[in-house]
Amino acid sequence: MSINTYEENRILNASPVELVRILYAAALRSVQIARERLALGEIASRSREIGKAQCILLELAMSVDTGRSPEVGERLLALYGYMQHRLLEANMHQSDGPLAEVASLLGTLGEAWSQCPALEEMQPELAHR
Repeated sequence: MSINTYEENRILNASPVELVRILYAAALRSVQIARERLALGEIASRSREIGKAQCILLELAMSVDTGRSPEVGERLLALYGYMQHRLLEANMHQSDGPLAEVASLLGTLGEAWSQCPALEEMQPELAHR
């Protein structure tokens, strides 16, 4: 996956909240590409895209701060673990169902984060992490 200068600058200058949005979009894109590759029977590229989505979910999981809101943090970690499991199933069984489910979950989470544009203004300390 090649990254252009615009995307690189966007990532380097992004706030923590924007980085989460970028990661959700990238994970969703990888799952959607994996679904396309599955339909075409392209096993290697499907597996590669699933692997990308798994790496992104791992990165998102590592960024969860359970200290601020333990219950929310633990639930989010459990959801990330569930999506990892479903991606593994999709890869092992060459099945679209788990991919579709993960795509739906990522879309919902990404949409929720996109609805929080004022989050950084409400919590300025997030911008300095």
